[in-house]
Amino acid sequence: MSFRDLRNFTEMMRALGYPRLISMENFRTPNFTLVAEILIWLVKRYEPQMDIPSDVDTETDRIFFIKAVAQFMATKAHIKVNTKRLYQADGYAVKEMLKITSVLYSAMKTKEMASGDKVEEDNSKFKFDLGSRIADLKAARQLASEITSKGASLYDLLGKEVDLREMRTAAISRPLEINETEKALRAAIKEVLESVDKTKDMLNNVSSDETSLESKMEKKKQELERNQKRLQTLQSVRPAFMDEYEKIEEDLQKQYETYVEKFRNLSFLEQQLEDYHRLEQERFEETENTLRMMQHKLREEERRLMRSGAKDEDSDMDIPEDEGSDSDMEDRRPSKPRPTRNGPMTGRGGARLVGNMQGGDSEETEDSEIDVDEDDDEEGEEENEDLEDDNDSLEVPAPKPSRASRGPLRPQLLEESDNDF
Repeated sequence: MSFRDLRNFTEMMRALGYPRLISMENFRTPNFTLVAEILIWLVKRYEPQMDIPSDVDTETDRIFFIKAVAQFMATKAHIKVNTKRLYQADGYAVKEMLKITSVLYSAMKTKEMASGDKVEEDNSKFKFDLGSRIADLKAARQLASEITSKGASLYDLLGKEVDLREMRTAAISRPLEINETEKALRAAIKEVLESVDKTKDMLNNVSSDETSLESKMEKKKQELERNQKRLQTLQSVRPAFMDEYEKIEEDLQKQYETYVEKFRNLSFLEQQLEDYHRLEQERFEETENTLRMMQHKLREEERRLMRSGAKDEDSDMDIPEDEGSDSDMEDRRPSKPRPTRNGPMTGRGGARLVGNMQGGDSEETEDSEIDVDEDDDEEGEEENEDLEDDNDSLEVPAPKPSRASRGPLRPQLLEESDNDF
């Protein structure tokens, strides 16, 4: 079974006028009831007077039904169908039924074309049309098929002539009895008279029924008139609280208008408030971002200035040395303290070194102070206070060279603190 065959079958059955709608899903599974109904309809469509048993409850009845349909189509329409496929009642049965429907569908199309050709011939008698010849050919084919079907039916009737001949001769040879004939005629007359009496009784009953129906109609009309009058009176009378109702309705309309106006204003103000909050939030975020950037720039600038200041101090400190040997100076000069950043210096906390670094006969001396400040830790401060009494000051006598020393002095120690940044 193909989809095209199933579609063609459903379209042909719809065109032939089958009363039931056939779906393509009806033949997915065996459906013998529908197949039997379609076959009976096709047989009646082909031969209206043909009588085929429609009982398909048992297996034997179904086999007999399929055989009868196949025999009829073989003898009348000369269409050979496969009984096994018809009995399957699925898509394969559609192929077999498509043979019958195609013949009927082509005959219907031929008839429609013939009627159309007749109308065209009436409209234009003197116009030669090749389509009329084709219509005549199709009409001849249809007549030939009818001739074959009529010949097959005549053959069947002639085959029954043997039995009918005996029955006919027996009826004719039987003597006619007058008494039996009289009894049959009297019985028929009696039945006819009884049917006439029944018909008269029914006519009398119809007249009485008519009078009763007329009386009921009159009663209904009177009741309808009374109800219409009552309705008019009710419509003319004004209710007791109608004035108050109309006044309350007007007040309600005014209150509703006021409510709508206030609701609209409230919605507008809420929208404005939301816009204002959003703008304020945007301004706050922008200001915060600006302050953060400025703070970052100031920190970078401070770090840059501190680095540049430290470099300048290192480069500017040039101190002259004595012409004497460096070993003598080192022997005379006390060791300088080395400041530490993260811990206090024991024995050197807060020590101050004072000395004269100038040559010549001048008695004026220049103090060189090196202050070493330790961290702000409390333990360092306590130790520095304990050691202040021991290390008050240390005076280093300056040598008197004949000329200024050329050697550079060590750079001055910078004051360190945790608050540099």
